[in-house]
Amino acid sequence: MSHEQLYGHFHPDEHRFVDKAAEWVQRAEEHSAKLTDFLDPRQAFILMSLVQRGRDVQVRFEGGHPRAERKRALIAPDYRVLDDEEMGISLIEVTSPDEKLSELDHGDYMGAILGLGIKRDKIGDIHVRDEGCHFLVATEVADYMRLNLTQVHRVHVTTELLPLDRLQASEQKLDEMSLSVASLRLDGIVSDVYHLSRAKVLIPIKAGRCKVNWKQEEDPSKPLREGDVVSLQGFGRFKVLELEGQTKKGRYRLKVGKFI
Repeated sequence: MSHEQLYGHFHPDEHRFVDKAAEWVQRAEEHSAKLTDFLDPRQAFILMSLVQRGRDVQVRFEGGHPRAERKRALIAPDYRVLDDEEMGISLIEVTSPDEKLSELDHGDYMGAILGLGIKRDKIGDIHVRDEGCHFLVATEVADYMRLNLTQVHRVHVTTELLPLDRLQASEQKLDEMSLSVASLRLDGIVSDVYHLSRAKVLIPIKAGRCKVNWKQEEDPSKPLREGDVVSLQGFGRFKVLELEGQTKKGRYRLKVGKFI
């Protein structure tokens, strides 16, 4: 299948990743293996779609724990045994005696990590706990991270490399809220969740700063469904937990959870 044919299945902003993934698959068809950086669920879906179209190619995904959201992928010829292959994932623990440590959130840790010049693609899931943080990182940058991550949002911290089996994965916390909306349109629900006017919501959506299930979505009228995960750049993300039916006046009752 040509790249032009492939492009028809994906958003234009995804074409660059499609090109890279197609090249990885082609190399595996030619008996070469590729270990990727961490992929989000949408990228993993695209890669799997291309692997399934390939000839005699397989892929293994690994994120450091069974419920990982972000995962590295190993694409290789189908005769290669991948179960025991090294996936290049390291675990870093962040701690501090400062009592303000418990006030830090996911965004604080992410900001500190990216502030060191580390690309997001090198970082896996971040697990925030009251006692600090466990986060997964590509092994090739793990030592740099351990040596240079000394402060998170004005809290001085220490870091330590731990074996993967000592990972303490945190449960994803959601701030649940009930809404009554006129329709299931993306712009209307985003507006209510973040307490923004419809006009202010339209701008980032049309500018490509909104994603539904990790896929860029520029159509404000897109109807949301139960289970959809929506992110708005600069505001975080939420999940449509339950569609509870309609009121007598025809409004939709639903429950959403904001990730915290």
